[in-house]
Amino acid sequence: MVIGLSLAPVAVNMATGVAGDAQIVPKGIALTLALIALGATMITAILGRGIMRVVPIIVGVIAGYVAAVILGMITGESLINTTAVADAAWFALPNFVRPEFNLPAILFILPVAIAPAIEHFGDIMAISSVTKRDYMEKPGIQNTMLGDGLATTAAGLLGGPPNTTYSEVTGAVTLTRAFNPAIMTWAAIFAIALSFVGKLSGALASIPMPVMGGIMILLFGMVTVVGLSVVAKLGDKLVEARNMVIVSTVLIIGLGGLTLSFGEGFTLAGIGLSGVTGLVLNLILPRVKEAT
Repeated sequence: MVIGLSLAPVAVNMATGVAGDAQIVPKGIALTLALIALGATMITAILGRGIMRVVPIIVGVIAGYVAAVILGMITGESLINTTAVADAAWFALPNFVRPEFNLPAILFILPVAIAPAIEHFGDIMAISSVTKRDYMEKPGIQNTMLGDGLATTAAGLLGGPPNTTYSEVTGAVTLTRAFNPAIMTWAAIFAIALSFVGKLSGALASIPMPVMGGIMILLFGMVTVVGLSVVAKLGDKLVEARNMVIVSTVLIIGLGGLTLSFGEGFTLAGIGLSGVTGLVLNLILPRVKEAT
């Protein structure tokens, strides 16, 4: 729930054409593209049947892309980066680099790893709630966390970025109702194969930011709703003083932008800090004994 809500500003900025402090796309055009992409995704997800029910996000991207072409012709704005497609080769190897041992970098990233570890735990709980399968038990949180770690290790040995679970995927699974884990396996295989197609990477890079922003509004919102459904399972226990204290504190710390620094290069903030706070409070706060 904290993950979805904390990502809300990112989706809104993308949908309004803002990157950092710069207005990349005029706000009126950006909102038009975002609404078209969002609307197409919503309608396909609700009314789609058969294969169309599985591809609402693709439909939203296509609708937004076509709208960007039309609006670009009408307004004269350069909304699509065609250079990214034209300059890309059909076959391109990923930019592999040799790993180097750097102790300061290692010490810097160690506390940062707390945040994705906590996010992983929340994502497994969320996807279990959506699919009605207890992935915490089978294959087990220890095995899914191990898989994440091994994947990050392999990526690091090839000079790639670290891996993490993505809350957006939980939203996509909720939207498409594609619950079979084999789908993700095949998706990963195709993603690896397609990573060598330079033109495809260029085409993805050419998608206007507001188009993806419109879709992210829906996906990040779904992550929040999934989190709410997990909390709702507490029922009457949610309003018990101890649980209310923990949940309310975690929410405000996670969304309020609190940052704590512990010496040089060791900082906790956002999801990581809220997760650690929740774990600590759960351990130290006294439990009220039920009346017998």
